[in-house]
Amino acid sequence: MTESDTGTPGLLRRWALYDFANSAFPTVIQTFIFAAYFTRQVAPDPITGSALWGTAIGLSGLLVAVLSPILGAIADQGGGIRAWLIGTTALCVLPTAALWWITPHSPYLITALVLVGTAALGMELASVFYNSLLPRLAPVERLGRWSGWGWGLGYAGGLGCLLLALFGLVSEDAWWPLPRGDASHLRATFVLAAVWFALFSLPLLTARLPGPQLRRRLELGKSLGNLWHTLRGLTWRSPLLRFLVARMLYADGLATLFAFGGVYAAGSFAMDESQVLAFGIGLNITAGLGAVVFAPLDDRLGSRNTIALALVGLLLAGAGTLLAQSSTGFWIAGLALGIFVGPAQAASRTLLARVAPPEQRTQVFGLFSLSGKATAFLGPMLVGWVTFGSGSQRIGMAVILVLWLVGLGLLLTLPADRPGARE
Repeated sequence: MTESDTGTPGLLRRWALYDFANSAFPTVIQTFIFAAYFTRQVAPDPITGSALWGTAIGLSGLLVAVLSPILGAIADQGGGIRAWLIGTTALCVLPTAALWWITPHSPYLITALVLVGTAALGMELASVFYNSLLPRLAPVERLGRWSGWGWGLGYAGGLGCLLLALFGLVSEDAWWPLPRGDASHLRATFVLAAVWFALFSLPLLTARLPGPQLRRRLELGKSLGNLWHTLRGLTWRSPLLRFLVARMLYADGLATLFAFGGVYAAGSFAMDESQVLAFGIGLNITAGLGAVVFAPLDDRLGSRNTIALALVGLLLAGAGTLLAQSSTGFWIAGLALGIFVGPAQAASRTLLARVAPPEQRTQVFGLFSLSGKATAFLGPMLVGWVTFGSGSQRIGMAVILVLWLVGLGLLLTLPADRPGARE
């Protein structure tokens, strides 16, 4: 990276604020509010709603896996990273705001799923272009700090938007009381998430970003040819391929943890919905703090070693949650586990930022996005099967530890990256 490629501290702060902005969507829409609203109040019944919801999110993830590297290659060839980021951000914000019109028992059931799936696609594609900006803006010796700080801000943004939604709109004594008969108090949170994303992303979207301007004519054939050349070079000897596979495994374990954590807490420790929500908030707080605290270590130890350290912490704390015999023990181990979630994610972004060739940054981050979606079904499916076969939630959840352990073993086959230098 040359000096001209790096951004000013002000531009880097705008970049990190985008993490604060985009986390409103997964927190409010995909996890806590709209997902429950759809399955309970929009769909004919919770079972049908859960099946339709899973199908829509799964199809959206499949599109992300296919389109991310392709659009990344086109952006590398055709320039215009800011234009791509604006377009994909709008692809998330506008459908999210349109969810306001999805009323309880709405006849527009398929429309609701299309809107959510499109918004999820937009957010994930925007992350490809956003992440590829990191090595363009941050000095190599501070990549880990900025990645960690951004990830920490992401957790803060998600929690901030969620708490504003709960206390401002959803609770019985809400700051802005709205009619409950047509679920206006819930539907308003969808608009809040859209406004939150749009408002806090504006500082970056209105900035002058480094890189070539968007070309009037995009050479699709040449872009796809470059992508094919990159893919052909990904042999098992390639550290990049081994990292993408390792990340695919431990990221699948993390996704499964968030998908089944509440189910496990409710089933094994009889936690009610408010307790599960409180645990989820606590987990996000410790994950954000962990991302920030570990950020300087990423620059000192290198990203590979930081990820390995985080995975060891996840394995130990994860084992603690499975061995806990009381809700107190579960809370202690679970919150400790959260400390290592953020660093594992943030340092993964840093590692790729350090090793991605400058002319292929966006398509490589597209492959990074693909690795997070290609086997997203694997962890939940294995946990479900093992739980059913063994008759034990604890044994089923142990699958997550196996995914982390295999991912760690594969990660350790990579050469250690040198902080402050490009491999």
